[in-house]
Amino acid sequence: MSETLAKPDLRVGSVLIDDTFAEAFPMAATRLIITAISEKWAMIAATVITGYATSVIACDAEAGIERILTPDETPDGRPGISVLLFAFNRESLEKAVVKRVGQCIMTCPTTACFNGLPDRTKPIKVGGKLRRFGDGYQISKLIGDRRFWRVPVMDGEFVCEDEFGTTKAVGGGNILILGESQAKTLEAAELGVTAISKFHDVITPFPGGVVRSGSKVGSKYKGQIASTNHAYAPSLKGQVKSALPEGAKCCYEIVIDGLSLESVVEASKAALYASAAANGVIAISAGNYGGKLGPYHIHLKDLVKPEGLS
Repeated sequence: MSETLAKPDLRVGSVLIDDTFAEAFPMAATRLIITAISEKWAMIAATVITGYATSVIACDAEAGIERILTPDETPDGRPGISVLLFAFNRESLEKAVVKRVGQCIMTCPTTACFNGLPDRTKPIKVGGKLRRFGDGYQISKLIGDRRFWRVPVMDGEFVCEDEFGTTKAVGGGNILILGESQAKTLEAAELGVTAISKFHDVITPFPGGVVRSGSKVGSKYKGQIASTNHAYAPSLKGQVKSALPEGAKCCYEIVIDGLSLESVVEASKAALYASAAANGVIAISAGNYGGKLGPYHIHLKDLVKPEGLS
């Protein structure tokens, strides 16, 4: 943690705010609208498609549930879930979406999958590739300028839109919550994730929105591109140069991906204030790589000025 943490004018309530920045980077993103006979089955499909999608360090995409949709918000008038998926580029995004929709949505009872970014340019082909599962019995339907595929399956038909819009996006926004115990720090992180869930256009891709295994670039082991962020590991305090302030025995991270820098900034601010209000939080910081990873620098001091200063 930087020495500037000790500045008395940079805090929210009694919680110290590190004078540092979260370093975010460009990504490509798309939105899927998943519908089903009930919210239960739409949520099952959304949960499965967003599994194993926490970090592009090792996953094909970062993904998460954006929000629950009412029937009047979905293309087919059924209960739905909005899901966001992120990858480093459109080509990687298309591969991930096709595989995940084919394995996780088409296989799930009663579901359909629709393009949630119809006004965006540079679409990726999804239903147009999955249609082949129909083995020649699939049917194409054009409504306006949007094409849909009806693929025969054992409970009727799987409907999937032909193309899905993509957009430039931002990944890697984050805050670090440093607290006096594991339980209290986790409670603070949960409050931060809940605050973010009220925003559209953003997701928190890690399990429950909370990261326990924050990483740094590189490792002592050949071929290991990332390893534990030892500066924030309480068990290593005294063995390494620690970034944990006095009294901090736990650190949790919240990572935020969004369809725009503005959405990530607003979500970061909400998470910071919600987490800082929790009992047992000592400080809030952010992860960065000295500006070498990404061009978007979200300074914590900008999130708390002017109303957050004590």
